[in-house]
Amino acid sequence: MKLFFRLLPETLFGRTAAALLLAFLVFEAIAFGVVWFMVIQPLAARSADDLAAKILLSAQTWVELPPQTRADYEMELVFRHDLALAEVKSRLPDAAEANYFGDLIAAALTRRANQVITLKRGADPDWDWLEIQVSDKLLRVGFDRQRYALKAPLAAVGVFLLGALLTVLTALFMVRQASQRLKSLALKAGEVGQGRAPELLPETGAQELRELTIAFNRMAEEVQALLENRTVLLAGVSHDLRTPITRLRLALSLLDDADATLVKRMEHDLDEMNQLITDMLVFARSLKVEALQETDLTPLLTDLATQAALLGPVEWLAGPACVVPVGEAALRRIVGNLQENARRYGLGAPVTLTLECKAQEVCIGVLDRGPGIPVEQREAVFRPFTRLETSRSREAGGSGLGLAIARQLADAYGWRIVLTDRDGGGLSASLIISRCT
Repeated sequence: MKLFFRLLPETLFGRTAAALLLAFLVFEAIAFGVVWFMVIQPLAARSADDLAAKILLSAQTWVELPPQTRADYEMELVFRHDLALAEVKSRLPDAAEANYFGDLIAAALTRRANQVITLKRGADPDWDWLEIQVSDKLLRVGFDRQRYALKAPLAAVGVFLLGALLTVLTALFMVRQASQRLKSLALKAGEVGQGRAPELLPETGAQELRELTIAFNRMAEEVQALLENRTVLLAGVSHDLRTPITRLRLALSLLDDADATLVKRMEHDLDEMNQLITDMLVFARSLKVEALQETDLTPLLTDLATQAALLGPVEWLAGPACVVPVGEAALRRIVGNLQENARRYGLGAPVTLTLECKAQEVCIGVLDRGPGIPVEQREAVFRPFTRLETSRSREAGGSGLGLAIARQLADAYGWRIVLTDRDGGGLSASLIISRCT
C-alpha cells in the first residue's frame, strides 16, 4: 500500500486522474466481462446456430430439388439471403482466417451435420466458405461475413465505453478547475506570507471554493492591515523611546564632575539602544515591497563595495553589466547587512564580493575568512535576536537582527540566501535572484 501511494503523482489533479483512470479501467473490465458473457456470447452463439441451421436446411433442400430447379434456387439464395451454394467435386485447400463468429458457425454446423466442418478461404476475401457432405453430394456454401457478423452488441459496448470515458474526462475537467483554483490560492498565500498585497481572487465557482476564496481574500486584507498596524505601532514606539534617550544624552552632556569613563559607557549604551530601535523599525518595515526596476548590478555592487571599504578591506572586481529587475533599496539593505556581518566576524581579513550573472539566476556572494557557522545552526541565525555562543556573541557587537532583516527582505521578493563553507575556511553567504521571479 505504501508503494502504491509513493507511485501516485504529487499534485491533486494527478492523483485524482490516476484514481479515476484506475477505477475506470477496473469498472470497464468488469462491465465488459458481464456484457460479454451475459449478452454478446449468448447472442453470437444463437445467431451462429440460426445461420448454421439455415445453411444446413438450404443444402438439404438443394439436394431434394429436381436438377432443373436447382439453378433458380441458388440464385434465390444469393439475392435474398447472401448465401452462395453449389455442388463441387474437390475441397478448398486453404482454411479461412480464424474469427470468433466464423468459429461459432463451424462449431454449430459440425454439431448439426454430425461431420467435421471448417471454414475455407475462397477468391472473395469478404466471404467465408464451408463444405458439407449431404447424401452423395459435396456442397460448398459461402456467406457474406459482414452481413452475418454480430455487430449490435459490440456497438452498444462501444457506446457504453464512450459514455464512461466522457464521464471520466468531465470529472477530470472539474477536478482540474478546482486544482487550479487551489494552486492560485497557494500562490497568493505565498505572496501574503512574503508581505505582499496580492490581487484578490475572483469569488466564483462552486459554493465550497467560493467560500474558501472569500475567506482567503478577507484573510489577505486582514494580514495587510495587521502588518501596517505593526509598522505604525513600532514607528510610534521608536519615536517615543528616542525622546527619553535624547533627554538622557543631553543630561549626560551636562554632567561636569561625573566619572568620564562611566559617562562614556552610558553614552555607548544609549547608542546601542538607539541602534536597536532603528533595526527594529527596519525589521518591521522590511515586508514593504517596492516595484521591481531593471537595474545594472555591477555599478550598484561597486558602490556598496566602496562604502564598505571605508570600514575595512574589501575585494571586489567589477565585471560586465548584469541587468536584472530588482528592488534596489532592498538589495542594498540585504548585501549591506551581509557585508557588515562578514566584516564583523571575518577576523580582520578582507571581505570578498562576487557576482555571477547566469541565464536563469544571478548570484551575489559575500565571503569572509572568519570561523564560519556550524551547519546545524545556519537556519537559526536568521531568527531575530539570535547570536551564536562562540565568536558571534554579544561582545562582538550587533543586535541580532541583521540576518533576520536580510532573510525577510529576500523572502518578500522571492530571493534566497544560502550559507555555505568557503573554500580555504570562512563563510560564503550567497544571495540568489531568479530571473523568473
